[in-house]
Amino acid sequence: MLLVLALLAPVFGWAAGQVGYAEPLENAAEVTGASEHAEAVDLAPFPDYGIPGLGGAAGTLVSAILGTGVTLLVATGIVRALGTDADGTR
Repeated sequence: MLLVLALLAPVFGWAAGQVGYAEPLENAAEVTGASEHAEAVDLAPFPDYGIPGLGGAAGTLVSAILGTGVTLLVATGIVRALGTDADGTR
């Protein structure tokens, strides 16, 4: 299911552009005036849900696959770190 959603990410990105979708936090920042005091931070691994150098759908697709993979790896690491007791319980 995650792979299907990742493969559909470019379609979701295109559709968001067609309807003029904007991030809710960005909307709230504009309404409250907070965006006037914001400072840009370039720490995002996939800024604007894309990969720098790859345009449009290709960047969104690669970003979705990498983001899903990283999330699954982190979740697997957490599960393994928590481990199980000898009787199979957590």
